[in-house]
Amino acid sequence: MKQDSARNAAYTVDCEDYVHVVKFNPFDSGDSCALIAYGGNNYVVVGTCRFQEEDAEVEGMQYKTLRTFHHGIRVDAIAWSPETRLDALPPQLRFCTAASDKKLRLFTSDLQDKNEYKEFDGHSDYINDLVFAPKEGQEVASVSDDHTCRVWDLEGNEKAHFVLRSPGMSVCWHPEEAFKLMVAEKNGTIRFYDLLTQQAILSLECEQKPLMSADWCLKNTLKVGAVAGSDWLIWDIAHSSYPQDKRPVHVDRARLFRWSQVNENLFATTGFPGKTNTQLLVHHLGHPQPILIGTAAVGSGLTWHRTLPLCAVGGDHKIFFWVTEM
Repeated sequence: MKQDSARNAAYTVDCEDYVHVVKFNPFDSGDSCALIAYGGNNYVVVGTCRFQEEDAEVEGMQYKTLRTFHHGIRVDAIAWSPETRLDALPPQLRFCTAASDKKLRLFTSDLQDKNEYKEFDGHSDYINDLVFAPKEGQEVASVSDDHTCRVWDLEGNEKAHFVLRSPGMSVCWHPEEAFKLMVAEKNGTIRFYDLLTQQAILSLECEQKPLMSADWCLKNTLKVGAVAGSDWLIWDIAHSSYPQDKRPVHVDRARLFRWSQVNENLFATTGFPGKTNTQLLVHHLGHPQPILIGTAAVGSGLTWHRTLPLCAVGGDHKIFFWVTEM
């Protein structure tokens, strides 16, 4: 858990495998530690993190693995359920994964004897993103290269099915907008769907492609961000369906966009893994230049802590953590 200045990462955690995806739990799990899940070539590890930025008694960072789940196949995406509670008796962990065999897997564990998982079958191509309904956690939405967005119940039954015009890259479900889904397509279109009528109600255009990743700002429901080509783009959906602000940031191409959970002006982007490393950039809308530049050896995945301005990226046998000054 040492400070790793050569890579600019404030902290690192060693992992037994290449980390394809990493995800902090965005919901309150009733515990003072943050839950984090990461996926490798055939397993998912769930652990807890505590940082000196939130607890003066911690030196640097404390990390503890809670459980390793055998997955049997490469993990491409992870979503946490709001039903995950560490303060319940017994505790409940629930998360869903997307894998390279085009299936979703729902895992439920009490961290003791009960470890269940269900497979959801239906997508005919790679699944790029998935998310739980943020209030009750009784549904999961997923988007795929098969040009669909699907909504499932926890038994794996399909509850809704939206046909897209290109591969679905990102899907977001906002806790303040529980009846809307945001779906971002590779062709540069972002649509909002009304889940009651199952109709598209609003669309945004980036006017460039490929759109690789988009995110709906937790702290401000009118803000949407994305990366397309080598640029980041920000919309204020109250004003226009075209980006309010955009900037070229990654020399090759941009890969992921994630808003901070604590500040509506803070977000991070990553570049495509190059031959040696991946660039992580943290941006603040008040600053013309990135406020933090980090690199990770062939990084993948990008996630923000629920209550700190701190983000994590996976990499080769490591997770890297960067702390941002607000």
